[in-house]
Amino acid sequence: MEKEIVEQGLNHNRRKFLSRLSLGIGSVALGSLMIPDLFSGKSGSEEAIMQALPHFAPKAKRIIYLFQNGAPSQLETFDYKPLLTKNFGQELPESIRMGQRLTGMTAGQSSFPLVGSYFEFNQYGQSRAWISSLFPHLASVVDDLCIVKSMHTEAINHDPALTFFQTGAQVGNRPSMGSWLSYGLGSENENLPAFCVLLSRGKGNGQGVYSKLWSSGFLDARHQGVQFSNSEDPVLYLSDPDGMTRDQRRKMLDHLAAMNDLSYREFNDPQITTKVQQYEMAFRMQTAVPEITDVSKEPDSIVKLYGPECLVPGTYAANCLLARKLSENGVRFVQLYHQGWDAHDNLPNQMIGQAKDVDQASAALITDLKQRGLLDETLVIWGGEFGRTNYCQGKIAPTNYGRDHHPRAFSIFMAGGGVKSGMVYGETDDFGYNITENPVHVHDFQATVLHLMGIDHEKLTYKHLGRRYRLTDVHGKVVKDLIA
Repeated sequence: MEKEIVEQGLNHNRRKFLSRLSLGIGSVALGSLMIPDLFSGKSGSEEAIMQALPHFAPKAKRIIYLFQNGAPSQLETFDYKPLLTKNFGQELPESIRMGQRLTGMTAGQSSFPLVGSYFEFNQYGQSRAWISSLFPHLASVVDDLCIVKSMHTEAINHDPALTFFQTGAQVGNRPSMGSWLSYGLGSENENLPAFCVLLSRGKGNGQGVYSKLWSSGFLDARHQGVQFSNSEDPVLYLSDPDGMTRDQRRKMLDHLAAMNDLSYREFNDPQITTKVQQYEMAFRMQTAVPEITDVSKEPDSIVKLYGPECLVPGTYAANCLLARKLSENGVRFVQLYHQGWDAHDNLPNQMIGQAKDVDQASAALITDLKQRGLLDETLVIWGGEFGRTNYCQGKIAPTNYGRDHHPRAFSIFMAGGGVKSGMVYGETDDFGYNITENPVHVHDFQATVLHLMGIDHEKLTYKHLGRRYRLTDVHGKVVKDLIA
């Protein structure tokens, strides 16, 4: 076979093959490619004119998104509502609810009794932000936080709400935020993917996460997220099989590339070049990943900062530490999912366990980035897919209650990456039910995140099935009040 390829003049050196196609992973942003665009049929120069990424000077270079899957209650985290404690057990006024949609889990309840937080709140830092006693470590970095208390969404159930946050649509088969950034900006490190995914699970009631959340959708498959695991192999199927040397793997990839070149010349299928790029990326990752995932060389001060669980693979603390290492090594978008926040009952006990998982490590990540001089260029995001109701789901007691889904008003926070620090943005009514000041829709949030990365959300588009798609669809406005 090799002899035949040589005779045809097609036994190209593997590196020259990639160079000729100008498709080296992560070395350039998609918008600057000056070759035929294999993804949309347009020339690279047309893409460069349309996108010219970044569109303006970015505030942030990388993102670490700490997604709290299952929806933590804003009323037990950052939105202090003493009126709910004062009016414990009283009915939610119809003038506040105004007939708004409920889930099937509480729509049949004959009563909607108000319930305040079991946990105390105090004000911290120069911002005087209210933070629950569940989060003492986050309270210590409050002046680095930009807390948004006025998030809202249309989605009222977990799967569509989570999908909406991650992809800009409640249906599947759309590119995730990380995939859009990979498509637009590429990676800063050719030995690592632009988009990595880390999963952990808490002790609370969990909701599943699915690979569609880090899918590239209709974008090229090389933009999908690469999931890390807590097994001996941090990335499954990355290691060579027993008995194969690195030189043998290199020769195999060279021969495979030559054969794929023949196939590409015949069929002009962009998926062929995508597969070749993925093989090459996997080969480079074989060297890069073991070094990055090795935490044995981290000093005692870092282990103390994140807590002892940072040495246990697959925990939230370990994933926060790994996210820092991936980010500082040039990974554009690191997505964490921590499951266990779906507290329809026994909320106080579930919140205690979940907060114990995430409080120290979340604050440690911010502190660690800051002391390394990386926080200014790394945007950290913390939050879930919607909020929780101010009324009790099921049986009510001062020390034991549950809360249903509430999409009308909830809280997230951001830190670093060009957002204002020591800020609390937006407000809800005294019942914590409706937004009264500075609402921020999911699409507004997404537009703002892209803006911080130097991207005009209306210009980062991809033509598919006859129309141009974007992360924010046809909506979204940049919340400039949040930008430093």
